[in-house]
Amino acid sequence: MKNNTWNKLLELKKLPFGSVHCIKDQDLEQEVSDIIVDVLQNDCMNDDEIHDKFTKEYKAWIMKTTSNQVIGLEKFQGLAFSNGTTEAFDKFYLKNRNRRLRYFRGEYMYHSIAAKLYFDQSVCIEDEPIQENDVVIFSLPFAGTGNEHVMTDSVLETCEALKVPVLIDCCYFGVCGGINFDFSYECITDITFSLSKNFPVQHLRIGMRLTKEDNDDALYVYNKNKYVNRLSAAVGLKLLQRYTADYNYQKYRAVQEKFCEILKVEMSKCVFFATSTESFEEYNRGIKENRLCFSKYLKSEMLPHNFYDKS
Repeated sequence: MKNNTWNKLLELKKLPFGSVHCIKDQDLEQEVSDIIVDVLQNDCMNDDEIHDKFTKEYKAWIMKTTSNQVIGLEKFQGLAFSNGTTEAFDKFYLKNRNRRLRYFRGEYMYHSIAAKLYFDQSVCIEDEPIQENDVVIFSLPFAGTGNEHVMTDSVLETCEALKVPVLIDCCYFGVCGGINFDFSYECITDITFSLSKNFPVQHLRIGMRLTKEDNDDALYVYNKNKYVNRLSAAVGLKLLQRYTADYNYQKYRAVQEKFCEILKVEMSKCVFFATSTESFEEYNRGIKENRLCFSKYLKSEMLPHNFYDKS
């Protein structure tokens, strides 16, 4: 079975601003390589507590941001190392498999694939009011724009009233500013974070899931058994100790602004995104905004040459 969403995204990846990944920084890539050597020499593989050290440091790191506002994260005491954010999605799907899956258009394509394969019913949030037997998953910042989705507050208020479980995917935390991360709603059961967009570690799969309670699901069980990727946790811990959650946003915001002025597009609150509703239609992902990603060009501060004559 071919998935049209996946095929469309593969085509987008071929475009100059279509592929989403961390900022291309060869110095940081070398630093990560050096960290890997260092943690292996210091026998991280025999550190039974490395994943606990990492998740505690990660949560503290998040709460120290000065570029964003984080509210209510202290209510989430259940911390688990996760292979990026994606692994935690599977656990959330499984936990809520008898509900109807809801997500925004323009979200991470993984949700649309899961909707087709694992759920009897699924409807995009924009298409129908949320109902009591639904389950909601969305990104903050929203993957489609790098800003808050315009329906974020209304969706959370509805889910709160109907007691609909919500997972918030914060994979772009660490490359954004001006976002209000309000986790105080009781309906929010799971929150996920990942370092894959912050640093060149996407293939190390360094993430964390937070919940309000430990329900002994599969992710908690293997964390308790210390059956985790210790190398990834050790590398992640070193990076958290060396860089703040605001490092990328503060370092590259001026370059992002310059690129947006050249291309005549709108700045996103995510430092490597820009949006347009009037140009760059080839980057459309099924919503009114066309999203561009600058992550390959921020370090050099240079766009591809053929974009400098746009006016």
